Amino acid sequence: MTEIVIWLIAFVLILFFSIKMWETSVSAGLNKVIPRVIKSDDDNRWVWSVALAVLGATTLVRPIDMLLTAIVIAVLALIVKKVAGWAMGKANFH
Repeated sequence: MTEIVIWLIAFVLILFFSIKMWETSVSAGLNKVIPRVIKSDDDNRWVWSVALAVLGATTLVRPIDMLLTAIVIAVLALIVKKVAGWAMGKANFH
């Protein structure tokens, strides 16, 4: 029960501050990090703020789980990159 309460408090605080400081810092920071394909002209303040709040609260409450998830995603991306490179080398484009 305590973990849920801490997660909810962290979620609300991160959501509040990311929406409050959207124009000054959060939007500029996201524009530097996210790829151009994901960017849009719409004001996605709420979508990005909720996503950041969920990730931030989960990282505060369960940091080891988030670290292991990031490691697994990185390993899978590396495997996919290596297999795609191998497949492109074997392909005959005549």
